[in-house]
Amino acid sequence: MVSKELPFTKEKIEEIIQTYPTPFHIYDEKAIRANAKDMLRAFSKVNGFKEFFAVKALPNPYILKILKEEGFGADCSSLPELLLAEKAGITGENIMFSSNDTPADEFVKAREMGAIINLDDISHIEVLEKTAGLPDVLCFRYNPGPLKEGNALIGKPEEAKYGFTREQLFEGYEILKKKGVKRFGLHTMVASNELNPDYFVETARILFEVIVEISKKVGIQFEFVNLGGGIGIPYRPEQDRVSFDKIASGVQKAYDETIVKNGLTPPKVYLECGRVITGPYGYLITSVRHLKSIYKDYVGTDACMANLMRPGIYGAYHHITILGKENQPATTKYDVTGSLCENNDKFAVDRMLPKVERGDLLVIHDTGAHGYAMGFNYNGKLRSAELLLRPDGSVKQIRRAETIDDYFATLDLNGLKNFK
Repeated sequence: MVSKELPFTKEKIEEIIQTYPTPFHIYDEKAIRANAKDMLRAFSKVNGFKEFFAVKALPNPYILKILKEEGFGADCSSLPELLLAEKAGITGENIMFSSNDTPADEFVKAREMGAIINLDDISHIEVLEKTAGLPDVLCFRYNPGPLKEGNALIGKPEEAKYGFTREQLFEGYEILKKKGVKRFGLHTMVASNELNPDYFVETARILFEVIVEISKKVGIQFEFVNLGGGIGIPYRPEQDRVSFDKIASGVQKAYDETIVKNGLTPPKVYLECGRVITGPYGYLITSVRHLKSIYKDYVGTDACMANLMRPGIYGAYHHITILGKENQPATTKYDVTGSLCENNDKFAVDRMLPKVERGDLLVIHDTGAHGYAMGFNYNGKLRSAELLLRPDGSVKQIRRAETIDDYFATLDLNGLKNFK
């Protein structure tokens, strides 16, 4: 069971909103750093371990710089994510570029930066060679198909658009060998928000066994294996946090029983987690704007699905705290909503909460990953600010809120005057 305590008080948030009005996301730097250190400690027993933070989870250069200082690299999947990593000082082989349906200019930029390129399809070997040239090191993304069960969020691997089949791996590495590539990696990503640590150990074993077979048949040595990400977080209070130690111990055991047992040159082991690194340490702060009672009781907030999409599109649970009412009994059932003209614009459905009043401040927990990052402008909604709660208690704005001028910036309104 996980605690849903907050790193700030109602008084602190009331002070913050004098400068930065709601809604906004706020991230706890101290907790993020502590969590990063805990992962590195747990996986220190695993050969050559490195974590490449999944930029898509929280694409802010301040966060990336914090994680760089803790020893993390960056997992990027687009040109803007490559540029964000570069702005944060993350370059070279501290970047894993794993994209799909990739445009040529992104291959070129990744090559220029010296990033490790992780190809998603066997046809991309030729595309990369023609557009940017083959680098010294290349990695393939493996889709194990029916060999590996997916989970509820990401679906079945055999129905996913990602990765090489098992047969294509052997063919692809043969091609690279003939073309003179000397350094090789293998990667997979088959789960999202998975809370069973054994799932990741099983994934590691599958990859290690494939590496043994490819190494012997193709005659190459693997420099690294990227186990992907997907480690979940306890969104619900009754759930338990995934143990880094348990995953690390299981991975090392599988490594010893496959890689070491077969006498292979030991590859380094990588992860590319995002959610589990920052997710629990972000909070969406929103004010209650209206209360409505019809067939149900509704709490209308000044945030909406543009600020946090997960509940609306996945039906995902995010815990909600009413500041100042943490110890009051949850006596009333509400739907907590935003102002989007979509009926799924709800942060909670049939949620028992203390009695809510207009002006109450709500904290929506666990928005430090796939929160702001999934924002959009439908209905003309503007994306919120992002704030960083520093270890000394001070607050820094790390992204300002969008304005109406931002919303209209890409439109040629002057040309509209003469449009017929």
